[in-house]
Amino acid sequence: MSIDTEYQPINCDDYDNLELACQRQLHLHIQLRGGEIFEGKANELILRKKVEYLLIESNEGSRELRLDYIISFSNPEIGTIMIEYSPSL
Repeated sequence: MSIDTEYQPINCDDYDNLELACQRQLHLHIQLRGGEIFEGKANELILRKKVEYLLIESNEGSRELRLDYIISFSNPEIGTIMIEYSPSL
């Protein structure tokens, strides 16, 4: 995935679910575009140069995942969330 791709904001409800996961530091199973699967503890949502990221901790260390690269995330407490994108303005 090109890092130069224009950021596409995600739906507010999906963002809120990620925020809740970070507050509770839930262990998430995340599917990314391109088929990659990632698992780790949701730590923080950050904004850098108008692009939002999920900071996640795993056995391999910290990783920042662009929110618009996430297809879905799941945890037994919140179920499976399929990411939707906000309409372009």
